[in-house]
Amino acid sequence: MKNKKNILIVGGTGFIGYHLAKRFLKKGWNVTSISSTKPKKKRYLPTVKYIICDITKKRLLKNKIKKYFTYVVNLGGHVDHSDKKKTFESHYAGCKNLTEVFLNKFPKAFIQMGSSVEYGNLKSPQKENRNCKVKFIKSIYGKAKLMATNHLIDLHKKKKFPSIILRLYLAYGPKMDINRFIPIIIKGCIENKKFPCSKGNQLRDFVYIDDVVSAVIKSLTRRKARGQIINIGSGRPKKIRKIIEQIRNITNSGYPQYGKIKLRKDEILKIYADIKKAKKIINWSPKISFEIGLKKTIAFYKTQNV
Repeated sequence: MKNKKNILIVGGTGFIGYHLAKRFLKKGWNVTSISSTKPKKKRYLPTVKYIICDITKKRLLKNKIKKYFTYVVNLGGHVDHSDKKKTFESHYAGCKNLTEVFLNKFPKAFIQMGSSVEYGNLKSPQKENRNCKVKFIKSIYGKAKLMATNHLIDLHKKKKFPSIILRLYLAYGPKMDINRFIPIIIKGCIENKKFPCSKGNQLRDFVYIDDVVSAVIKSLTRRKARGQIINIGSGRPKKIRKIIEQIRNITNSGYPQYGKIKLRKDEILKIYADIKKAKKIINWSPKISFEIGLKKTIAFYKTQNV
């Protein structure tokens, strides 16, 4: 077992972190998670080593991370974006602190989970070669994510740090927190309730969690991926209203109240990825159709007390 791989998942107690950890355990790897809170019961995995640590506390972080990790995946960051200070510090300063810890002994790959928000209002399909500027990003979360990306690309150029940025669109699937768009609609329909929605004219890009996990795994071992920004999405946008109606049809229940929620003034109507680079660099494209992914997700929530 000398060659057993060690992976550190920062944010390993979250939705994506849980599914990643589960897949790596199946591969026989040693999995360590760092997060600011303990895992919820539904996302606890007994063979994962859980470390509780705030990644914005650099000294504490250095004390917690002592051993060598073959790979690092950073999913860390404050989830409630209404707290602007915590959002900025966790998504930017937290990322910087992690890289400082690993500058002494590089992992084979350091994956940063970026976000489509980094593109700001750039027209879709959004491509990785677009010149994104922090000053044009409206949200603190988006600014922090883009600054973290810039930091990691700079580190790769200057020190050959093995940075890989996966710019994720909208991941969905079983075990998501109930406060996200798809679980909210599923819950409303399962309970056969009236629930408020926008008119649903927005186009969004959704990718099933198993495909996200596959993208991470493929990126870890591809040398060509280092120093790159790679979009992870479906490349096939869905109209929000159509998704709501699909969920209604599958559950045969629910009463969406269209137009009850107004769009934000700065809300972008079309957001979706160009995924040609993912196909070329990491030989990845999503395998699970939205229809199948949605049915799997609904089936999970039907078994839960949502």
